[in-house]
Amino acid sequence: MAKKAKAKKKTAKKKTKAKKSKKEAKGAPKDIKVVNIVVSSSLEHDIPLEKMAATLSNTEYNPEQFPGLVIRIKEPKTSALIFSSGKIVCTGARSMDKVKEAIKKIIKSLEKINVKITIEPEIKIQNIVASGSVGMDLNLNTLAMKLDNTEYEPEQFPGLVYKLPDAKATFLLFSNGKIVCTGTKSEDEVHRVVEKLVENLKKVR
Repeated sequence: MAKKAKAKKKTAKKKTKAKKSKKEAKGAPKDIKVVNIVVSSSLEHDIPLEKMAATLSNTEYNPEQFPGLVIRIKEPKTSALIFSSGKIVCTGARSMDKVKEAIKKIIKSLEKINVKITIEPEIKIQNIVASGSVGMDLNLNTLAMKLDNTEYEPEQFPGLVYKLPDAKATFLLFSNGKIVCTGTKSEDEVHRVVEKLVENLKKVR
């Protein structure tokens, strides 16, 4: 009886493995994660950048080279460009909650130089960068020949650049199936364009 039970378990395990490998062979996207959200916003208040740079240690300001001040926030790990007009570009956050947290910390920092922001800044997503895997190996030479809108120069860079038609998404594809997606403006859009990518890849594999 014990032997029969063991044999059944083994068969069940084999079936599960077979199902998994079938799924993998189909090229199911795996672990597509947002790694960076770039947003713009406005504090609708003039910001004295020189005073900010002189008071706050986590800032960089070289007006001869660039008109914006860089502020780095440790938690959540983000950086922001701040302009004297109150315009902000924030980068590095992995979720919109972290974006909002970072902007709140910037507003709190400004209180140290007596700049009080009373509005709730409107946040506009400019770009989302996501990475993950399409769950299958890719022949980049074949893709470069068969897909439109590609750039592939392996001597200079190991990845293939693919611009998805009818979407503002650009992908970096690697032979092991790893991908980087950029150009989208929402998490839903990320998953939508990755599905479209997988569909296109299957047609030409």
